[in-house]
Amino acid sequence: MEKAPNFNALIEKSIKENWNLDALTDYKGITLQYHDVARKIEKLHIMFENSGVVRGDKIALCGRNSAGWAAAFLATLTYGAVAVPILHEFTADQIHNIVNHSEAKLLFSGDVVSTQVDPTKMPDIEGIIYIPDYSLLFSRSDKLTYAREHLNEMFGQKYPKYFRQEHVSYYKEASPDELALINYTSGTTGFSKGVMIPYRAIWSNYDFAGLAMGNNVKRGDNVLSILPMAHMYGMAFEFIYEFLRGCHIFYLTRVPSPAIIAKAFAEIKPVIIIAVPLVIEKIIKKKVFPKIQNNRMRFLLSMPVISKRVRQAIRDQVVQSFGGNFMEVIIGGAAFNQEVEAFLHRIEFPYTVGYGATECAPIICYSDWKTFVPGSCGKVAIHNELRIDSPDPQHVAGEILVKGMNVMLGYYKNEEATRQTIDSDGWYHTGDLGVMDAEGNVFIKGRSKYMLLSANGQNIYPEEIEDKLNSMTLVNESIVIQENDRLVGLVHPDLDEAYAMGFTNSDLVDIMEQNRKELNETLPAYCRISSIRIQAEEFEKTPKKSIKRFLYLNN
Repeated sequence: MEKAPNFNALIEKSIKENWNLDALTDYKGITLQYHDVARKIEKLHIMFENSGVVRGDKIALCGRNSAGWAAAFLATLTYGAVAVPILHEFTADQIHNIVNHSEAKLLFSGDVVSTQVDPTKMPDIEGIIYIPDYSLLFSRSDKLTYAREHLNEMFGQKYPKYFRQEHVSYYKEASPDELALINYTSGTTGFSKGVMIPYRAIWSNYDFAGLAMGNNVKRGDNVLSILPMAHMYGMAFEFIYEFLRGCHIFYLTRVPSPAIIAKAFAEIKPVIIIAVPLVIEKIIKKKVFPKIQNNRMRFLLSMPVISKRVRQAIRDQVVQSFGGNFMEVIIGGAAFNQEVEAFLHRIEFPYTVGYGATECAPIICYSDWKTFVPGSCGKVAIHNELRIDSPDPQHVAGEILVKGMNVMLGYYKNEEATRQTIDSDGWYHTGDLGVMDAEGNVFIKGRSKYMLLSANGQNIYPEEIEDKLNSMTLVNESIVIQENDRLVGLVHPDLDEAYAMGFTNSDLVDIMEQNRKELNETLPAYCRISSIRIQAEEFEKTPKKSIKRFLYLNN
């Protein structure tokens, strides 16, 4: 494997070169320039150093996307500590579980998360730092308390005149294989796996992005961060790449509804748009389809000479709805709606669909929108190899295997899961099924992991929800499916017991509704079930007695 350049040196270089440029903005809130970010990093380093945090210690971050979150993350890496990003929408128990499993010494906590977490449930943590102002919410360490109370004094002693570019000097990782961060695939004990991402994988994704974007993304360009930074997709392509390029990153600190996103697109005019399918589909279905799905428009589009001009006008309108200043929209994370994709291709809209996994930090496949083949997810990204485990990879679907710089080190404290996922030759087994054409375009035919994706980019693991649902009153077995952006529970009840107890079908509906309410109280908002549908017949099974899930999905 080729050797990756030093990653933390790139953070240092970007800060020095872009010292007086705008770096991070909380939309409708504060803006930090690159020198402000450097100052915050330096203060956090002083705090870490004087509180006994050493290189290799884990530091967790849990809060909504914000300038403060981003600066704390950069401070963690450039100190030589290991970052543990945690999705802020996890329940308190899930956050406690990840903090404890990762052995984090410190937790950076956002405003909402701070009211939910309980330090007594995290016995090994030394302190909780409030992301908005880096104040100390909780401390078990006198050294940490002292360091925070005397931070400005310590900073003044270290830099008696003023803090300048030449003072910026960060920890440089000793090896490309050194652990940079642990990204948890979910928050539930028994399901959660801590993906160990080395520096080489972060650098490789950054290098890939530079080649993919070319000169289209420049210093000072605006970017809108929509996806959670606690996930590798949002972190790699809406934060790390742009920060190292000297861009100005805007954070939507509120829940990014389509209306808020559309308003932000119009004001910020981002140079690149990274999105999950549901965000794009919502904007197209709500803003565009109603205007063109009428008899007059269908007639105009059927006329060869006029239809090209009409398609161009529609394309221009769609481009403007995304700010009008972007090179392309990159869609990833889940399967794309075929009707919407066919429409975008027809109007020659600059979009492409990529493919990735947390375990590859995240990119696996991508093609530029000009060479992208509709229905595919592009070709294998630079610094990696891909093969289809099939006797006929062009025609018979097989498991997608990946090898190279992007692949994780393994799962934290879970050697068995690592061995099951990365084979002795270094191939990462994605669990996804696909074929690859003669040109190298990859087409995903099924996801054997069954992961779902929320509209805001959070991973949803239906097995976790089903596990809880199956233990509830009169539930025999269940599967969770996604319909548009809603989750629906399909339940086959224990009918024998129900009828023996004298319950009617109407009673069963009421019981399942009560189950739904109780279940939702234990789940993060994006995992909640909108309805439960009763299946009178037992689910069809494979010879191994697994439910044939694909029979119940809305394709």
